[in-house]
Amino acid sequence: MDRLIYVAMTGARENLRAQASVTHNIANLSTTGYKAVQRSLQSAPIEGPGFATRINALGKGETFDARPGTLIQTGRGLDIAVRGEGWLAVQGPDGNEAYTRAGEMRVNPQGMLETAAGLMVLGNGGPVSLPPYDKLEIAGDGQISVVPKGQNASTIAQVDRLKLVNPDPAQMVQVGPGIYRLNDESQASADPSVTIASGALEASNVNAAQALVEMIELARSYEMQVKAMSTAEETDQSAARLMRLGG
Repeated sequence: MDRLIYVAMTGARENLRAQASVTHNIANLSTTGYKAVQRSLQSAPIEGPGFATRINALGKGETFDARPGTLIQTGRGLDIAVRGEGWLAVQGPDGNEAYTRAGEMRVNPQGMLETAAGLMVLGNGGPVSLPPYDKLEIAGDGQISVVPKGQNASTIAQVDRLKLVNPDPAQMVQVGPGIYRLNDESQASADPSVTIASGALEASNVNAAQALVEMIELARSYEMQVKAMSTAEETDQSAARLMRLGG
């Protein structure tokens, strides 16, 4: 069978994988703090007899677009958005430190500060624990202050400071929806230069129009690969008929 079919099959496979990534991005257009998944390809020339015209397309894996999304003002005291570069440290599903830009937080029945996804928010000494309070404020540097329950407004207690970090996004990998970790599984140090906006959330950075255009392009490319496979099959059948005639 013509080796063309293997090149076409490889291209079709990578097109399907890329379409899955784009579909995932579109599905998360409204997900707070979501970073668009990016999938890249590399050329892999096929060595062997004949002309060097066959090149496979191989996936290099997924990365993500670390650019900040638009800030949306909510006015809610437990909503935060990282300004510019940086990340909020949380306790990942496996108990290890992870990072997110999704700053929609809540206080659970045990008084622990957690994200909307149920991940514990980390402070200077681990998960942030809040005492009963009448009012809570989070400063631009991540400092958490409360007015203890039953106290007057002038009684302000500093509880903890959110752990804000700024590792190189190139050294990070996605381990869950909107959850990232350093690829060597180490922990990033707190960075005092990272600031937040209180009463705001960061929207997804997925460009809807661009994602739709990319999906159409991938669909057309997939159709081309399938047509190439059909052409290879027809060529193989024609060659078989010629061989029978020759016999």
